[in-house]
Amino acid sequence: MASRTYSIPNLLTYGRILAVPLIVVCFFLEGQLQSTDFARWAALGIFVVASITDFFDGYLARIWNQTSNIGRMLDPIADKLLVATCLILMAADTEKTIAGWSLWAAIIILCREILVSGLREYLAELKVSVPVTRIAKWKTTVQMLALAFLLAGPAGDKVLPHTTHIGIALLWIAALLTMYTGYDYFKAGLKHMVDE
Repeated sequence: MASRTYSIPNLLTYGRILAVPLIVVCFFLEGQLQSTDFARWAALGIFVVASITDFFDGYLARIWNQTSNIGRMLDPIADKLLVATCLILMAADTEKTIAGWSLWAAIIILCREILVSGLREYLAELKVSVPVTRIAKWKTTVQMLALAFLLAGPAGDKVLPHTTHIGIALLWIAALLTMYTGYDYFKAGLKHMVDE
């Protein structure tokens, strides 16, 4: 069992969790450094690597037959920590990357993540699993793309004009997909609550 705990797929998940405080440090550095661009690019680099591990940890666990209980538990936690941290940081940063009406998109995404976590826990007690749908995978992809553009933010605008605007547009698309997939989970949970 110990070998499963320290398998490569699980190590990738642990790495994704460790990426979260590193991204936070980059945002604190942004306030301390004269040039904020370095901190933005560093945060983006860490985020991109962490996002790639999200694909590979599950894929490798399946093809190498190294799935484990700790991996199943930590994988969604790592995803939610990464997404929630980035959204909160960009809403609170000095550049106000996410501000005004766009805060609602971030709130929708955060609320859905909390709702789905609670539903999954409830359904797990009933021994009911809700499979991840194709549209939920699209939601995750769009969400990660949105966060990547927004992490680049003002630094990215200097390289690719409207980087921040692209990120905000993708964030709203992710929020809409989030509501749709969240409704699917809620419907599945409600069905089992009513049946009970």
